[in-house]
Amino acid sequence: MQFTLQHRDPGSKARAGLIQTDHGEIETPIFMPVGTAGTVKGIHQRELEDEVKAQIILGNTYHLYLRPGLDIIEAAGGLHGFNGWNKPLLTDSGGYQVYSLSGTRKIKEKGVTFRSHIDGSKHFFSPEIAIDIQRTIGADIIMAFDECTPYPCDYRYAKNSMQMTHRWLKRCCDRFDETDPKYGYDQTFFPIVQGSTYKDLRIKSAETIASFEREGNAIGGLSVGEPAEELYEMTEVVCGILPDEKPRYLMGVGTPANLLECIALGIDMFDCVLPTRNARHGVIYTSEGTMNFRNAKWKNDMSIIDENSTSSASRFHTKAYLRHLMHSGEMLGAQIASLHNLSFYLWLMGEARMHIIAGDFATWKDKMVEKVQRRL
Repeated sequence: MQFTLQHRDPGSKARAGLIQTDHGEIETPIFMPVGTAGTVKGIHQRELEDEVKAQIILGNTYHLYLRPGLDIIEAAGGLHGFNGWNKPLLTDSGGYQVYSLSGTRKIKEKGVTFRSHIDGSKHFFSPEIAIDIQRTIGADIIMAFDECTPYPCDYRYAKNSMQMTHRWLKRCCDRFDETDPKYGYDQTFFPIVQGSTYKDLRIKSAETIASFEREGNAIGGLSVGEPAEELYEMTEVVCGILPDEKPRYLMGVGTPANLLECIALGIDMFDCVLPTRNARHGVIYTSEGTMNFRNAKWKNDMSIIDENSTSSASRFHTKAYLRHLMHSGEMLGAQIASLHNLSFYLWLMGEARMHIIAGDFATWKDKMVEKVQRRL
C-alpha cells in the first residue's frame, strides 16, 4: 500500500490523499460501507460500485470466521472471490465484537475466550490467530487485535487495557511479518490507538503505535457513547502525534457532522454501520438535514426523496411511497433507504475532498455541519 498526500486545506487540518492498493485506488477522505458478513446489507455489489461509488468496503473477522467459516472463504480465493467485490477490502480484527460480547467472553493476556452468538460454541482469539484469520479472509488492509474499552471506563482499567493492547500489537506485528499473503497480492497492517477518553493515555498510545512505523494507523475505542466533544478532543490529540505522511483511520464514526468535524482534524478514513442501520428504521440523511420516514408528515408528500442524491431510487421514488414501504415492512423500503444513505455519505466525502482541493473546506464545513444536523 502507498499513501500520497495531495492537498491540504489552509483553514484546517483536513487533507486529500490517495491510497494505492493491489485492488485499486482510494481517494481520501473516504467513508467505507460496512459489510459485516461479506455483504453490505440490502445492497448489490453493482449498486455499491455504480451508485454508491464505494471505493472500499469492510468485512468483519468475527462474523466471517463463525459463518461461513474460513475453509469456505479460502476455497473461494478469499473474500474478494467469495463475494465478488474486486475493489479494496478492509477487515477489522474481531476485537470490537469481542468487546460487545461482554457477558460471554473472558479476556486474558494470552487472548480472548468467547462464545458464538449463533450457537453458543466456545472459541478463542489471540493476536496471532486474529492475523491468521485475516490472512485467510484476504483483505487489502487488516487490523491489529485490540481491546475496545467501554464508556465510561475508570482510569486504571483503561490504562491496563491500553498496555495489553500494545503488548498484543507486538505479537500481531511479529505474526504479520513472519507470514505471507495467501492470494498473490499484498496486505497492509494497521495498529490501533486506544486509551479511552484520557488524554495522557491517548498520547502514550499514539506515540507507541507510531513507533511501530506501519503503513497506516487507526484510532479505536471512540464513538462508544462518549459526548461528541470528547470524541473530537481525543481525535485531535491523536492526530497531532500520528505520522502526517500516513493515513489515519477513525473506526466506527459516525454521523455526517462527526465525519466533517473529524476530517477537519486530520482524519482520512471512516467506517460506521449508522447509514445502513438507521436506514432500516426509516432515517434518511440529506444535504439539508435528516428525515424520519416513519413520521406522519411524509404520508402525503409526493415530492421525490432527494433530488440531489446520486442514488437513482432517491431521485425516482416519492417520500410518501418510501413511508408506505416502511410502514408496510417491505424489504424495498430498507433497500432504498440504505442505498440513499450510503450514496449520501460517499457524496459527502467527495464534496469534502473537492473543497479541500479548492482550499475552502473550513468555510464549507461549518455551513454543511449546520445543515446536516437539522431535523426535517
